[in-house]
Amino acid sequence: MAAVAEQSRRLRRRGPHARREARIGLLFVLPAFVLFVLFRFGPSIAGVLLGFTDYSLMDSPKFTGLDNFTRLWDDPVFWSSLRVTVLYTVITVPGTIIAALGLALLTRRAFRGSKLFRSIFFLPVVTSLVLASTVFIWIFSTDGPWSTVMSWIGGHTGSWLADDVFVVPALAIVGIWSRFGYGMLILLASLQNVPRELEEAALTDGAGPWQRFRYIIAPSLKPALFFLAVIETTASFQVFDAVYVMTGGGPANASYTLVFQLYDAGFKYFDLGYASAIGLALFVLTLIVAIIQRLVIGKEK
Repeated sequence: MAAVAEQSRRLRRRGPHARREARIGLLFVLPAFVLFVLFRFGPSIAGVLLGFTDYSLMDSPKFTGLDNFTRLWDDPVFWSSLRVTVLYTVITVPGTIIAALGLALLTRRAFRGSKLFRSIFFLPVVTSLVLASTVFIWIFSTDGPWSTVMSWIGGHTGSWLADDVFVVPALAIVGIWSRFGYGMLILLASLQNVPRELEEAALTDGAGPWQRFRYIIAPSLKPALFFLAVIETTASFQVFDAVYVMTGGGPANASYTLVFQLYDAGFKYFDLGYASAIGLALFVLTLIVAIIQRLVIGKEK
């Protein structure tokens, strides 16, 4: 008891000094925190408020209530761009996760050149997407390598970027190529936490590769897969760079995404209130999809 009382007296003596150090630390952190809040949350709040106004760069904002959202609901271009965005996401997200998972499983064990292969697979993540999109314009052209390969297997031999059916799959291929390395890195880190004893015991009991993956590896990867699903879905809903460089939203708006419509409304027609409404609708849509993914994939810790 005496020792406990002595420890309590020491903590009380150190209390004012500890609080003083905490206040000094907060004082040093405060400028960065204020700038973070100002430039991170300030534009977001302003964007939400502008969605309820009629605003261009020439005039002051005028409150219009839900007019922008009513206009959005009746806009066929919005529904077309939403369909294109969802189609792109449906192709890109599973493709990215499958490619990342397959390469993570292939390179999880150390072998000669494994680090080199991991670096090569991660290289597209740090490559400029604008530069890569320029290269992919040639790849998907009529005389490009992709058309040559398609002619060998009896596929579509014309330019995929000029075809309203194949333009979204072509963009999805670029999206998968640019993102799978990041997912591979996340899954590789998660695979290190899989107990090797369980795998060895399952192998001893005669479990095949699929059984080991299904009952041992997959449950351990569930948090990482949920994280990847949310991150890749958000990135797919916000696709813009590749569309802007490779197709410009064409042909005939076949690759016209929500972010591209937002860009046109805000920076081409300077209809900032309507552009903010599109951005808010995109945020709500992304949030709903993330909640659904949480219920389906990440409901277990």
